[in-house]
Amino acid sequence: MAEFTMELNDDQKQVRDWIHGFAANVIRPAAAEWDEREETPWPVIQEAAKVGIYSLDFYAQQYFDPTGLGVPMAMEELFWGDAGIALSIVGTGLAAIGVLANGTEEQIGTWIPQMYGTPDDVKVAAFCSSEPDAGSDVGSMRTRAVYDQAADEWVLNGTKTWATNGGIANVHIVVAVVDPELGTKGHASFIIPPNTPGLSQGQKFKKHGIRASHTAEVVLEDVRIPGSCLLGGKEKLDERLARAREKAKAVDGDRLKNAAMATFEASRPAVGAMAVGTARAAYEVALDYARTRTQFGRPIIDNQGVAFQLADMRTQIDAARLLVWRASWMAVAGRPFTSAEGSMSKLFASEVAKKVTAQAVQILGGNGFTREYPVERMHRDAAIYTIFEGTSEIQRLVIARTLSGMPIR
Repeated sequence: MAEFTMELNDDQKQVRDWIHGFAANVIRPAAAEWDEREETPWPVIQEAAKVGIYSLDFYAQQYFDPTGLGVPMAMEELFWGDAGIALSIVGTGLAAIGVLANGTEEQIGTWIPQMYGTPDDVKVAAFCSSEPDAGSDVGSMRTRAVYDQAADEWVLNGTKTWATNGGIANVHIVVAVVDPELGTKGHASFIIPPNTPGLSQGQKFKKHGIRASHTAEVVLEDVRIPGSCLLGGKEKLDERLARAREKAKAVDGDRLKNAAMATFEASRPAVGAMAVGTARAAYEVALDYARTRTQFGRPIIDNQGVAFQLADMRTQIDAARLLVWRASWMAVAGRPFTSAEGSMSKLFASEVAKKVTAQAVQILGGNGFTREYPVERMHRDAAIYTIFEGTSEIQRLVIARTLSGMPIR
């Protein structure tokens, strides 16, 4: 187990500089165009695939970095380039992780390559969990999966929402209810193969920010998939449901609940790193502008009102990065999040991104309010970080419950 460090090693620096170069030379020049078009930036994804950034191998290498800093470092640099395009590049990873975490070896080998396609024919995948009435409240999920034993098929019905790549994905991973009486313990995940009848795209959302990332509803109407498309297999599911029905002792229930919390906690620092990247990008634009913009015969950074804002912005960004790195290292090292450190990192970094991008707009004044400068787009993009992967209110609830041990509502 690697010791926690705030210094990247030579290999990590080389990877960071490589990703940064791609973000600077490929993502940034395309950012404004795809934000305006509000379409998936297929040419940029293809370029990412050609250089090896859009691939399972790349994310696996970062995920298995023993220091825990591989993923947050990569996320920060990509989202420094542009949040919408970066999310289009990394969105498939959500579905891939779902298969890696719960699938059999055969499912992993069969479906993950189909999620990415090839550099000449890139594909994307979608992870579908949220529903119109079940966002943070996953216990209200209504999408049902019913097993047809005679045909060895699962039949899915329901509507998913806020799905990144939903409807345009080659492969969809869908979370559905298999036993309503068991609440969240009665959920399972399913692979929906390409061109499966009954799956369609519903509403495509026209968003405030991250507009280069496709977000839509996914409608499932009598979708039939082979039994082999249940992630982990039916035997494993039946064993899990049987244990849940036995109403394990309270101590075991607490253990399972804490394990589930740990799983969510471990994924949140990556979102925090995305927020750090966007905040850093806006800060750098504001710093450069303040150095070169003159008013009353001198650069505006000579004014304390501007200089102090920049000082606070940089301090908050560095503090957010440290929280993200600490949580990322803890997750890889197997350290328990006794103070909900994962939620802390996501909460603080996302709030910093909103604040710093707003300050950047203010420092640029009227120019910051126009689309001629990127801080306007960055400010819109930053709004999502306090919403997805658990709102700021949910993060505070998780932290408060963890610290107090009380069921705060």
